[in-house]
Amino acid sequence: MSDQIYLRPIGLVASPQSEEGDCIRLAGGMVYAHRFAAILRRDGEVVERWRFTPASVEDLLGRLPDTLGAEAEAQWANLRMAHPPIEMGARTVRLDQPQIMGILNLTPDSFSDGGKFLDNPEEGRAHAAAMLEAGAAIVDMGGESTRPGAPAVWEGDELGRVIPAIEYCAAMGAAISVDTRRPAVMDAALHAGAHMINDVSALRHDPRSMELVAARDCPVVLMHAPGEGDDLHADADYECVVLDVFDWLRERRDAALGAGVARERIVLDPGIGFGKSVSENLALINGLPLFHALGQPLLLGASRKRMIGALSNEVPAHERLGGSLALAIAGMNAGVQLLRVHDVFETVQARNVWRGLRDAALTDFSDLPA
Repeated sequence: MSDQIYLRPIGLVASPQSEEGDCIRLAGGMVYAHRFAAILRRDGEVVERWRFTPASVEDLLGRLPDTLGAEAEAQWANLRMAHPPIEMGARTVRLDQPQIMGILNLTPDSFSDGGKFLDNPEEGRAHAAAMLEAGAAIVDMGGESTRPGAPAVWEGDELGRVIPAIEYCAAMGAAISVDTRRPAVMDAALHAGAHMINDVSALRHDPRSMELVAARDCPVVLMHAPGEGDDLHADADYECVVLDVFDWLRERRDAALGAGVARERIVLDPGIGFGKSVSENLALINGLPLFHALGQPLLLGASRKRMIGALSNEVPAHERLGGSLALAIAGMNAGVQLLRVHDVFETVQARNVWRGLRDAALTDFSDLPA
C-alpha cells in the first residue's frame, strides 16, 4: 500500500487583511492563499480530503501518520517559500512577481510561426529586440518543433538555427533560454551566451544532459511530457492528471538534485499540451497552485496552444491572443512566476494591470474614510 499526501491551495484571496491575516503569501509572490486541502492518495486513488487554514495547519499536521507528516511539513514550507532571483548573466530575473518569457521560434515547422524568423535573421533580430523593449525578462529560443508529429531534427541543423540567434540576442544584453533536449546543443548554446536550458524532456532524452547542467550550474526548466524518445506526446495515461504530473515532476526534481543540480536552479513546467487532452489541460491550469508545494518556481507555457482553438471554434494559432491572455492571467492568479508567450507586448500589459490590481488590493477599501 502506497500513501501520498498533497497540500493544495483551494482558496486564494486578494490580500492578507481579507482573512484577518489567516493566509500565506503563496511562493513569495503577489497571491495569497487562505484555504487549503490536504489530499490523501492511496495506490493512485484519492481516499480522504481535509480542509484547513494556516491557523489550523498544526492540528492537521499532528493528525497525519508519521509516514506522511514529514512530507506534509515539507510541502507546507514549500508553499510559503520565497524564491531567490534567477541570475542570468548580467540580468537578474526576480520571482516575486510574474515575469514574461518571449518565444523566438527558429524552426521551419512550428505550429505558430514556423520559418518566419529562421529564414530571415534580420526579422528574428528585430522580433527579439521588440520583445525585450516590450518588457520580456527572458528570450526563449528553440530550433526543433515539439508539436505532435513533428520530425526529429539533426543536431547540426539545430545548432545552425540557434547559435546565430543566441549571438545576436546576447549582443542585446538579453537573458537567453534555449529550448533543447540535446546535450551538445546545450553546451554550445551556453558557450555562445545562453544562460538557461529549457528541456521539454526534463533531462531524460540523453543521460549526459543531467551531468552537463549540473556541471555548468545553469538554470534549467524541467517540463512534464509523458513520452520518451522522439515522441514526447505518447504514452499518456493518467489516473488523476494533476496528481500524476505532480508526482512526475517531484521525481524529476529529485533526480536533478541527486545529480548535483542546485535547487535554486530548477524551474518546473507542467507541460500544457504535451500528451494531454483539453480536459486534462484545463484540470492542470485549475490545479496550478498545488505545484508550489514542490518548492520550485513554475513556468506556464500555454500561449496559442491547441486547447485554445478547441475552445474557440478551432481558430488558427495566430488568432488565439484572447485565449492566450486568459490562460496567462489564470497563471498569474495561481502565482506562476514565468509565463512563456508569443505575444509579449499584450501579455506584459495584462501583467502590469494585474499587478496594479494586486498592489491596490493591499489597501482594503473598507478601511478608507467615507
